[in-house]
Amino acid sequence: MGKNRAQSLDDRSIPIIGLTGGVGAGKSTIAEMFASLGAGVIDSDKLVHQQYADPLVVETLRQWWGDEVVSADHGLDRAAIASIVFNDAQAMSRLQAMLYPKIEQKRRSLMADYRADPAVTAIVLDSPKLFEAGLYKECDFIIFVETEKSIRQARTAESRGWDNQELGKREKLLDPLDKKKTLADYVIVNHAGKADVKREVRRIFSKVLASSSSSAE
Repeated sequence: MGKNRAQSLDDRSIPIIGLTGGVGAGKSTIAEMFASLGAGVIDSDKLVHQQYADPLVVETLRQWWGDEVVSADHGLDRAAIASIVFNDAQAMSRLQAMLYPKIEQKRRSLMADYRADPAVTAIVLDSPKLFEAGLYKECDFIIFVETEKSIRQARTAESRGWDNQELGKREKLLDPLDKKKTLADYVIVNHAGKADVKREVRRIFSKVLASSSSSAE
């Protein structure tokens, strides 16, 4: 059984799984595997992207930081925003104060939808800031996705254009990976073969559902 962290939610009909790990660890790939088994996934990065597509958010950030944060297609230039907020703690706090309540509202709505769907057997919170944002408190189980640093560096270089220095700068703003791994109920090694990873995901998911079912009886 998990660490029973979730104490404040009224409806505990299905387990909540927190998914965490280093930047570039492949959490989204693992989340997709859980989704294929019947879990409803809430991807924090996608929720942020949705906010960045909101015309009101675009206009607000343009007023704050100028036209340089607006891309050619009139959306937001995430790289330009990152260059501002990752070098200015006050700017980061200001951005979070605007976005986080909106993101939390959407997260709550999705969780309610998943609970109401009989086909969904668990909820997965895929969040790089699972601990930093306090989301771990809502989780019945936490899974840490472990991937060799060299692989994570290669992935972020290819997908985000980051060099090793940029990756290190981003990770310094997060809790240490060793701490997150220690607090997890399960660890999935994501630099093994894909078939092995899928088997491990199925094994852990079965244990989570079995533990939740027995605790509900």
